[in-house]
Amino acid sequence: MNARKIDSQEQFEELLKQDSFLLVKHSLTCPISGAAFSEYERFVKENEAINTAYLAVQEARPLSAYIADKFNIRHESPQAILFKNGEPVWNASHSRITNESLTKAVQ
Repeated sequence: MNARKIDSQEQFEELLKQDSFLLVKHSLTCPISGAAFSEYERFVKENEAINTAYLAVQEARPLSAYIADKFNIRHESPQAILFKNGEPVWNASHSRITNESLTKAVQ
């Protein structure tokens, strides 16, 4: 899997310099988040060329809050956000995070 785990604002800011990337916010204790993360892992295996990262909300609360505040996107967990040119262009949460929805978002 080419997904990169991040936990700092500095790591996130480096990702924003990329043309595009997919970020997933994941809760380590929520079964819905676990199901969404499984879909994300499947997506990553099938789309190795896509730049992607994830964060565990319990381990990176300040980063999760920073992203929500900076981009005015209400925090949800699980949550997937696609960034292009440093700006969010798509997001989904909970059961809307599927391999299919992630694939459509990046196309």
